[in-house]
Amino acid sequence: MYELKTKATDASILQYLQGIASDERRADCEVLIDLMSRITGSPPVLWGPSIVGFGRYHYKYDSGHEGDMCVVGFASRKAELVVYLMAGYDDPDTKALLARLGKVRTGKSCLYIKRLAGADLDALETLIRNSVEYIRTRYGMTS
Repeated sequence: MYELKTKATDASILQYLQGIASDERRADCEVLIDLMSRITGSPPVLWGPSIVGFGRYHYKYDSGHEGDMCVVGFASRKAELVVYLMAGYDDPDTKALLARLGKVRTGKSCLYIKRLAGADLDALETLIRNSVEYIRTRYGMTS
């Protein structure tokens, strides 16, 4: 049976932040922690070795695959920040919000941002709120 690699841990968020060499990147992570904590009402939890996640939900796909995941989260990678959002990026309102963030790129559920300096944080907050609402509506939120 498949076992999820990304699970909530008891690892220290403070140690995670202290392991980030760049002062600017560490400050960006602190902004994201404040923003996501406020939006979800949940404290940060380290999921696996590198995802700072907020809240928890249980999903089950038609295939039978199921598990728990953070409602929203981010990771500090070598080249950029990765913000994990589940609401998608295709609708016109979301595209307009992304344009306000400046130079970013997206993956299926990933928003890649080099730095928060110059990004419209109100637009980022709206994207995060939309994603949290999507998860709450589709799956509920267990914590």
